[in-house]
Amino acid sequence: MTADLFAVASGKGGVGKTFLAIALTQGFANAGARTLLLDGDLGLANIDVQLGIAPQGDLLSVMAGGMTLAEAVSPYEGGAGTRRGFDVIAGRSGNGALRSLPQRDVALLGQSLKMVAAGYDRTVVDLGAGLDAAMLELAGACGRVLVVLTDEPTSLTDAYALIKLLSQRPDAPALAVAVNMAFDSGEGHRTYAALERACTRFLGFAPPLAGIVRRDPAVREAIRAQVPFLTRNPRAAAADDISRLTQALDQAFAPRRVPAALGRAR
Repeated sequence: MTADLFAVASGKGGVGKTFLAIALTQGFANAGARTLLLDGDLGLANIDVQLGIAPQGDLLSVMAGGMTLAEAVSPYEGGAGTRRGFDVIAGRSGNGALRSLPQRDVALLGQSLKMVAAGYDRTVVDLGAGLDAAMLELAGACGRVLVVLTDEPTSLTDAYALIKLLSQRPDAPALAVAVNMAFDSGEGHRTYAALERACTRFLGFAPPLAGIVRRDPAVREAIRAQVPFLTRNPRAAAADDISRLTQALDQAFAPRRVPAALGRAR
């Protein structure tokens, strides 16, 4: 398996982005991949809370010059390379210093991330929700972005805005879409179809659908217990969806030509 780096992002909060980033990381680890999860939410990081760990370092310490990105790695369940374990680089929750990082510093963080990711089979970056400049810069550095949305109208419009901004960057990443918290597969496909129509009409292209994850009460239970979902509920309906999404990601991110009409996006 070759090294692979991608980010999980959303135009708004509350769509289950962090849950999905953790679940995908665990899915890769369960398949035998050396996997790293980085909390790239530069304002409201909480991966360490959801995993119930006390990290040995975090991004704020890295950006302050106290340690390198590699030194900030904390092992989870034995760490990468062990059975079902993976590595984590935590963020710093509630600290505005990271969200206000200059573009140059965020670019340097992206370069460092690529170097660290070279030592893993898979690297997953959980980006902050929203459309701020730091998030967009880090998304571009990742090269691949999975955009997460739900059937809520605001989630749809914000996902469209995120796709538009990312696709117009000079370092535009490859894009794919995941619909989360869908009532069923049919609702998930209808949600994606609405996004696809908007993107095709106004941008001239639409990112492919990578997968649909159904709404499952077991997800909230796992988050409250601070235990990864695939550990606590490996036979839940959403666990099957996550497994399919994990397997479909590489194909979803396969290079696609963006039509010239993109330049006329509204």
